[in-house]
Amino acid sequence: MSAGSRPPKAQPPLILASASPRRAGLLEEIWPRFRVVPSDAPEIHDDQLTAWEMAQMNAYRKARAVAKRFPDALVLGADTLVYLDRETKLFGKPATQAEAFRMLEQLEGRTHAVITGVCLVHLREHRQRVFAEWTDVRFHPLTARQIRKYLALINPLDKAGAYAIQEHGELVVAEISGSYSNVVGLPVERVREVLDEWQRTP
Repeated sequence: MSAGSRPPKAQPPLILASASPRRAGLLEEIWPRFRVVPSDAPEIHDDQLTAWEMAQMNAYRKARAVAKRFPDALVLGADTLVYLDRETKLFGKPATQAEAFRMLEQLEGRTHAVITGVCLVHLREHRQRVFAEWTDVRFHPLTARQIRKYLALINPLDKAGAYAIQEHGELVVAEISGSYSNVVGLPVERVREVLDEWQRTP
């Protein structure tokens, strides 16, 4: 090292502000060492916001809540929303099996959008990056019997839109346009790019 030069800056620890095992598994593919600290920030659903804006707002709220407790860490928050008819009808997590059935009944044979908002924040350094990814998903035409069969194979109550593409998804999903991992819950290709940029930027 030449005189007067500075050593490389150590990277801050990464915290995933999510209790989702799906997001943790995806993040592990590109960043093997991180800590999971679920956020207690409530998700907001505001008709005045677009799906794009709401996903990013919820991701920011989740990341910010954890970052306040760990200001020296780099915190990643994410929020995934499912919309039918572009941005007009929001599908959250169903409260009951009956509601899950009704959701899939409305999605069958049609194309819907999956939007995941992501926020990276480091409070001590006053740095922040918020973005979102959009994937279109087309469902197979489904009968009531096929829907019940699918719901018997998964737990739909913790999944936006009452389905999981990585859990017997071939039974309901005919085609996707965009990032597969985004539909699972975290657009890893985009997150990798942003993390690389974050490391390169002083």
